[in-house]
Amino acid sequence: MVELAKQQPGYLGIESARSELGITVSYWQTLEDIKNWKANLDHQMAQKLGREKWYHQYKVRICRVERDYGFEV
Repeated sequence: MVELAKQQPGYLGIESARSELGITVSYWQTLEDIKNWKANLDHQMAQKLGREKWYHQYKVRICRVERDYGFEV
């Protein structure tokens, strides 16, 4: 799905972490870009497969990033 997402208009990037809890965050330019990604048929098929085979629950949050900064040594 990451490779497919990268091909979509408005895609900005993705971050993912896995341990006891898996989290994936994708970044998009506009809400319309997010809607278009949600409507992508390959993405919908992957979500359906995930619900049927791998996940017993998931949550979607749509948020606006107002500020992003960090520190690295």
